[in-house]
Amino acid sequence: MRFVDEVLITVRSGDGGKGCVSFRREKFIPRGGPDGGDGGKGGSVFFRATERLATLLDFRYRRLFKARNGEPGRGRNQTGKNGKDIVIEVPPGTLLYDEETGQEIADLVRDEQEIVLLEGGRGGKGNQHFATSTNRAPRMAQPGISGQEKKLRLSLKYLADIGLIGLPNAGKSTLLSRITTAKPKIADYPFTTLIPNLGVLTLGEDKKLTVADIPGLIEGASEGKGLGHRFLKHIERTRLLLHVMDITFSPAQALLEDFFVVRKELEDYHVDVAGKDQMVVINKIDLYSSQHRDIREVKKALQDLGLESYPVSALTGEGLEDLKAALFRKFFNGQPRKR
Repeated sequence: MRFVDEVLITVRSGDGGKGCVSFRREKFIPRGGPDGGDGGKGGSVFFRATERLATLLDFRYRRLFKARNGEPGRGRNQTGKNGKDIVIEVPPGTLLYDEETGQEIADLVRDEQEIVLLEGGRGGKGNQHFATSTNRAPRMAQPGISGQEKKLRLSLKYLADIGLIGLPNAGKSTLLSRITTAKPKIADYPFTTLIPNLGVLTLGEDKKLTVADIPGLIEGASEGKGLGHRFLKHIERTRLLLHVMDITFSPAQALLEDFFVVRKELEDYHVDVAGKDQMVVINKIDLYSSQHRDIREVKKALQDLGLESYPVSALTGEGLEDLKAALFRKFFNGQPRKR
């Protein structure tokens, strides 16, 4: 399925129906009074979050959403039928922006959360409302009030407990596939992951954590290089960042060069993102040899930064049980900061 997390659409509420000009016409009542009914209210535009959706793909094929107009009033004081509302469903985590002003309108984060974005136009009054002592046969009625129109930018930001970050080819997708039921594309070349992937990490029946694999970051990602500029936003809502390091990476300078490259991109993107709780996975220990960085030195350097680290092999499964146990302790015994 194609991943879409940014779209532009136009929404419009329905026009109110026009009021009716009508007069009572019955046998033996030759000069009946006005009995024109009011127009119906135009349909409103609603947005609703639903967990049945995980992407904004549907909006690529439909860009205009319009509620129905109210029907005109009728004789015998009959009010026109109200226009049908339109309910636009989006994935949880969708933000609505006014495309013209850039203002954030709504942030739909919970399943079944709903807002009224645009009210339908009010129906016009029929001529029954305009009779007076001097004008008992008014031939006027109100037109309906026009609906409202707005151009919107929809932006999806994942709602995950844990965000996997790291340089390309650090093994994030393999790790996600081993600790959750997700089936991401995995291959031995940079930028294998072109879209964020989600998985669920479970412990028993009642403890679950959502994990998002964020496409590989590179130096300059916060400025738009590589894929980082597009996908850094998906880290914003995560409660914990799980930094995946490749023990076979050969630093040209500092011992934790790969770690600091990614951390700098987080800082340049947004200080709040860089300040999130973090843990580190030292991956690919199945390939470890004397030619690589010493694991003990890497762990000690991370400890000096106040970071827990866990050596694992996402490929063979070594160390994954300890990692999963630490994650559940962090969330269900500890107190990671809120999104």
